[in-house]
Amino acid sequence: MASVDLPLAQVAAPSPSRRIPAWTLALPPVAALGIVFLHPLALVLWQSVSPDGGGHGLSAYAEVFAQAAFRDALRNTVLIAAGATVGALLLGFALALVIAFVPFPGGKAIGRFVDVFLSFPSFLITLALLFVYGTAGMANGVWTGVTGTAPGPFDFLHTPWGVLLAEITYFTPFVMRPLLGAFSQLDTAQLDVAASLGARAPRIVRQVILPEALPALAAGGSLVLVMCLNEFGIVLFTGAKGVTTLPVLVHGKAILEGDWTGACVVAVVNVALSLALYGLYRTLTTRMEGARRARA
Repeated sequence: MASVDLPLAQVAAPSPSRRIPAWTLALPPVAALGIVFLHPLALVLWQSVSPDGGGHGLSAYAEVFAQAAFRDALRNTVLIAAGATVGALLLGFALALVIAFVPFPGGKAIGRFVDVFLSFPSFLITLALLFVYGTAGMANGVWTGVTGTAPGPFDFLHTPWGVLLAEITYFTPFVMRPLLGAFSQLDTAQLDVAASLGARAPRIVRQVILPEALPALAAGGSLVLVMCLNEFGIVLFTGAKGVTTLPVLVHGKAILEGDWTGACVVAVVNVALSLALYGLYRTLTTRMEGARRARA
């Protein structure tokens, strides 16, 4: 049988594989981020430097900064956020210690309930506190039933202390969740060795548990601080008189006064404050992680 030789030119060469550049894969999420978040933020920033009188400049910032209402709102925002963060850290650390290291019936169920609690809206917790400690709440009802006098003594929810209690109650689980995760990875042999050497519980917590929990405390505390700075529902639903925070001031200027430029100025200040605290958190956690690796 005669063999047939095909010319080399007629032999189809394999086509080179076409690879999609890696940077094109980042275009859809970047575009979505720009449309959903960056574009509205840019509009707010642009409006803050565009006074109603025309032109562009920082005159609106100077006008807002000169207002006593803005200074009071800034002070209330920082003080309430700092107080709520400290309270949530202390209470969350104590509760996480009990759940993680003190055996009692229902401990695992409570740990799982913490995850469910994180999905609750903030105004729901505020309404629950109003049902308990409000002017016509359960606590005042019990007081009236026992003593026969009305109104009852519990009337603090409409004060800064009520806002502080509501925020601590709502944000404590945001501290507990990372702490419980950190405690679950802690080597219990260290605790047994410390106890066998005669160390009491406070010393074990201070020298063994707390150093391992610092990154989780920093993560939970920074999250709570940023969320408290931007919290609106709790302050609104408590109806605290004279307690105006930056988010409440934005709502008042935009909806009640129709001052959109002033509202945008306050919003920009609120965003800048949150970003500054987030940058501080990143710096502290980086240094803590470096010190921890150096000790290891």
